[in-house]
Amino acid sequence: MNRVEGVASEAAVLVGVLLPDRQLQSPLLDELEGLAEAAGARVVGQLTQRRESPDAATYLGKGKVEELTRLAKSRKADVVVFDNDLSPGQTRNLEQATGVKVIDRTELILDIFASRAQTYEARLAVELAQLEYSMPRLKRMWTHLSRQKKGIGLRGPGEKQLEVDRRLVEKRISELRNELAAVHKRKQREVAARSDRMTVSLVGYTNAGKSTLLNQLTGADVYTEDLLFATLDTRTRRWQLPGWGPVLLSDTVGFIRDLPHHLIASFRATLEEARQADLLLHVADASNPVVGEQIAAAYRVLEEIGLEQKDTLLVLNKVDMLPDRARLDSLLGRYPTAIPISARSGLGVRHLATAVSDALTRGFRDVDIETGVGNGRLLAYLAAHGEILSKQYHDGRVTIHCRMSQRHLGRIHEDGAVVRPHASNGSGVPVPGPAPGTAEEVA
Repeated sequence: MNRVEGVASEAAVLVGVLLPDRQLQSPLLDELEGLAEAAGARVVGQLTQRRESPDAATYLGKGKVEELTRLAKSRKADVVVFDNDLSPGQTRNLEQATGVKVIDRTELILDIFASRAQTYEARLAVELAQLEYSMPRLKRMWTHLSRQKKGIGLRGPGEKQLEVDRRLVEKRISELRNELAAVHKRKQREVAARSDRMTVSLVGYTNAGKSTLLNQLTGADVYTEDLLFATLDTRTRRWQLPGWGPVLLSDTVGFIRDLPHHLIASFRATLEEARQADLLLHVADASNPVVGEQIAAAYRVLEEIGLEQKDTLLVLNKVDMLPDRARLDSLLGRYPTAIPISARSGLGVRHLATAVSDALTRGFRDVDIETGVGNGRLLAYLAAHGEILSKQYHDGRVTIHCRMSQRHLGRIHEDGAVVRPHASNGSGVPVPGPAPGTAEEVA
């Protein structure tokens, strides 16, 4: 998977407006430049402005619009890319003023996603997000056409081309939503079918090294590249967690600051693995100057998709790229429970595995379950999903001392079954699993 083909010759001028509610620790347009390059553009110029509020007509002030026009002309730019989200009217006015195509941050991200989508599910999600984004912009897209159809059979009231297109787009959006709903239900069934295994999901800012960590932990060989949004589709592999046994480890689409709401909604099925996971590993790029901003942005996305309450371990990746130990100490001072690693070299991976094992153990309970001796279905369920430590029989009843995950305990709804904490111990450690092995694709 390479950078976008066919648009590499497009020369782009980047524009960013810094408003009072945003504080930066690095140059304003660094991330936008990475996005533009990921989309296949060639950056030929940059322009920034500080404003108390955006200009209603052009986002930039009048003087800056004139400066942008001169810059775009002198650099022979094909496109102007804004780091901010523009209204349809602002985009139209800027295109008229500069004489070149103008796109905003959301449109750029959607374009990258469209070029990277490999699976049927991802392509559906991207198309839906693009159509929902384009709906309020249809008028701009059709300014070169007559607003009124003419000719035999279409005289009189007629019908505006814009209205025809809007209805076609609305119909396609409805179809895509139905198709994605079916995909989501199927994905839920697939994830539920693997509920006998503990699951861990990698989440975090784009290009933080999640796919590299998946390869390091499982021995897999999934695609990695130093590129924003190199991964769009969820990949799940078996991870032989030392001291535990096999768990399922999933890689997910990366997050980004101001991730378009259309994309979050559209990729709901893709994020199902994270939604159903027992533990999240929030991977952050410790070498990035704005790692604090990126961690906060990722947590905002987790909150938006309803995962802020999930048990989560913060993993500071790429510590081998830090200039000195003082930088790492500063980060650990700010995030004292974080786990420093290098997914590329394997540094700190053993510590991470131990922390994951401990975190998963917290979800286990030592309980006594009392039921009738003839309740074969429950006895089989306990044997399949827990560790039976002892059994005691009395008057046709059996009391089973069992160690089991909270998730599986919550599914016991047998009539006459009594579940209570084991008297001598509040929680335990699962049986050690087999030795680490190689990766095996699950989904």
